[in-house]
Amino acid sequence: MAKFAGKTVIVTGGSSGIGAALVGQFQAEGARTCVLDLTAPAEGSAAPDLSLVCDVSDKRALTAALSDVAARLGPVDIYVSNAGVLSVNTAETEIGDDADWARCWSVNVLAHVHAAHALLPGMARRGAGHFVTVASAAGLLNQIGDAPYSATKHAAVSFTESLAIAYGPRGVGVTLVCPQYVATPLLGLSARSPEGDGVLLSAEDVAVCVIDAVAAGKFLVLPHPEVLDYARQRADDHDRWIRGMTKLRARALDRFGDALPERFYRLL
Repeated sequence: MAKFAGKTVIVTGGSSGIGAALVGQFQAEGARTCVLDLTAPAEGSAAPDLSLVCDVSDKRALTAALSDVAARLGPVDIYVSNAGVLSVNTAETEIGDDADWARCWSVNVLAHVHAAHALLPGMARRGAGHFVTVASAAGLLNQIGDAPYSATKHAAVSFTESLAIAYGPRGVGVTLVCPQYVATPLLGLSARSPEGDGVLLSAEDVAVCVIDAVAAGKFLVLPHPEVLDYARQRADDHDRWIRGMTKLRARALDRFGDALPERFYRLL
């Protein structure tokens, strides 16, 4: 029997990358799917039952879209808060400008918060439902070269932990996904790169991990298992970990001439 037969699933940022792969996986498991994104689903990707153009960082727009989905597909059973952004102005300082911070904060953090405000009280009343945050390994570690991205992904991790603590006892499932490097448009890729063999996963790889975790009621999903070892090393000796990350940044500067995130998978 399909794992999610008859369930209504929303995937934000579902027009490409991990989001599009998740739509396909949920559909294969019998779910009714809706994509919330700034653009229509990419040609060749799984067609959702419903696709709405929506800026998920805009609370009013998101709330209206969620009401529309509920009216057309039924109460939301699973919400995958997947939309995310990198900074665009970090090349010079790696700190990011005010626009980077505002953009990353609104999409990488507040979009999760807005969705939780709109959906979790109802899920708690029903004693059922699932909220999935797609964060990043950067939220457990760090993304060299992009301070706004790293800081906001840390905030997303902490926020999702808070949801699990508060709403888990009320029957709401909460899952946190922290992939490392994935071949998606976020990295300027549409498929795996030979240079990323062993490090770079496909969007479909991540989607399968997420589907299995939601079905099992698991909290933390690490599509790259080695991230757990990195996190342990960081916790065990933070000073040593900083020195290691500093050396990795130096390798990036030596090889690429910059420390932008899009190419780091080639160094691992």
